[in-house]
Amino acid sequence: MSEFAGAIDFILHERESQTGGTQVGGQQLLPLLWDHLQLTGVSVAVAVAIAVPLALWLGHVGRGELLATSVANVGRAVPSLALIAFFVAYLGVGFTNVTLALVLLAIPPILTNTYVGVRQADRDAVDAARGMGMTGAQIVRRVELPLALPLVMGGIRTSVVNVIATATIAPLAGVATLGDPIIAAGVYGTEGRLGAAILVALLAVAAEALFALLQREVTPRGLSSTRTAKTSRRLKPA
Repeated sequence: MSEFAGAIDFILHERESQTGGTQVGGQQLLPLLWDHLQLTGVSVAVAVAIAVPLALWLGHVGRGELLATSVANVGRAVPSLALIAFFVAYLGVGFTNVTLALVLLAIPPILTNTYVGVRQADRDAVDAARGMGMTGAQIVRRVELPLALPLVMGGIRTSVVNVIATATIAPLAGVATLGDPIIAAGVYGTEGRLGAAILVALLAVAAEALFALLQREVTPRGLSSTRTAKTSRRLKPA
């Protein structure tokens, strides 16, 4: 049996671990999958709760371009493993500490894309809303945010895929995920490592496709995606 076929068999059927006495693979992967999704969901949700309101405010008042670009550059430059290692070294292991590290990883694409989306919102629509007597909060909620939603969803999509991939190293910090078979090959075997890697890849592809669909659905009719892409290159959102 080839390694690839063995990896598929590992995903579909349980087997005894390399060390014996424990069943791995098949249905035994479901708790790891759930933990992986839970860690990803919580991390991205916290990142959205922090980055979106901050970026909406900065974009609305026309400040923070330097912050947006700096956060984007730092997010690309800092290795994920180094970020998690830093949190483990100073805060210890556990779900909360790993989540904080992944939140910092998820914030840059969301913050940058949201800021760019607000700044590139149709100025005529914004001025018309202001002329109608809308408050700043109403303009953000009814005009700028709807027009920025495609880029906001693009940032969230990037963050979700990044966090799914990075969560594979969470077991190094004491949090079980689909990365456990990848890291602990002595227990799961080479086929288990490959099978878990295939599952993570499929999960990332599924998340990419889902959020791409959501991004298309929230794009207002009449809004040119080509124009949005061109005008957002100045800050190079994720």
